[in-house]
Amino acid sequence: MSDTSQDGAVAMSAPPSPDEGLTPAQLAAKYHLSVSGARPGLREYVQQLWGRRHFIMAFSSAKLAAQYSQAKLGQLWQVATPLLNALVYFLIFGLILDAGRGMDKGVYIPFLVTGIFVFTFTQSSVMAGVRAISGNLGLVRALHFPRASLPISFSLQQLQQLLYSMIVLLLIVMAFGNFPTWSWLLLIPALVLQFMFNTGLALIMARMGSKTPDLAQLMPFIMRTWMYASGVMFSIPVMLKDKPAWIADTLQWNPAAVYMDLMRFALIDGYGSENLPPHVWAAAAAWAVLFGVLGFVYFWKSEERYGRG
Repeated sequence: MSDTSQDGAVAMSAPPSPDEGLTPAQLAAKYHLSVSGARPGLREYVQQLWGRRHFIMAFSSAKLAAQYSQAKLGQLWQVATPLLNALVYFLIFGLILDAGRGMDKGVYIPFLVTGIFVFTFTQSSVMAGVRAISGNLGLVRALHFPRASLPISFSLQQLQQLLYSMIVLLLIVMAFGNFPTWSWLLLIPALVLQFMFNTGLALIMARMGSKTPDLAQLMPFIMRTWMYASGVMFSIPVMLKDKPAWIADTLQWNPAAVYMDLMRFALIDGYGSENLPPHVWAAAAAWAVLFGVLGFVYFWKSEERYGRG
């Protein structure tokens, strides 16, 4: 197509674009374009996470190795910290307040130490999850990867730390006359279910903490309240026997208490099934699936907003 100007020269006009009149959506479909950083579908997201499994494992191991790298005792603090907490709680609650009433000292000390180790597993996973995104913004903004890799990796780090600590826990349990039996095999499904629960909770806290960094300052108070309400230092049915039954039932059914009861039942001969709420394994599985699935979906729904703004 051409036009004649005033001086007689012929000016050529551009031919009409083949994309003229197409909407942005139509253009994207025509040239197979996608939105940069868009959230993938849930199935694709799971596949991406599986593809990053080696990164998740390596990242959690590196974080675990670096956690106490500046301390002279190094990785010994993984075991020393919960043990020192158990010693303090035994002096205050066991000796002064007699929180172990109704239990022999040979049962109460393994009861207390097991509770401390198991609750610390959940507590550390939650605290790491709160900072999983907000504390790693440089990594989130520099690289493209499924952001759920971070809270999952931190939960895996806490699981590895617990497994190292379990060696000392088992030695303490045996020192008070609780030797390996078939019930010790129950540790495996109990830990798997607790890990699922912790990971789901860490994913929830990671999304909340990414937009509200101050949540990291509030969480220690929430976790301390949860610990006191979960029977870490005392038997809930014994301590609340004079209170309305629904209070003890509510506290016993909370997930932290459920997982501690399962671990105590598996390890301590003097802690029988009469101390557990009914259908405790069903409750443990329900908490794990509920928080694991809902936490994952809740985190995924905000995938494209992490590290922005």
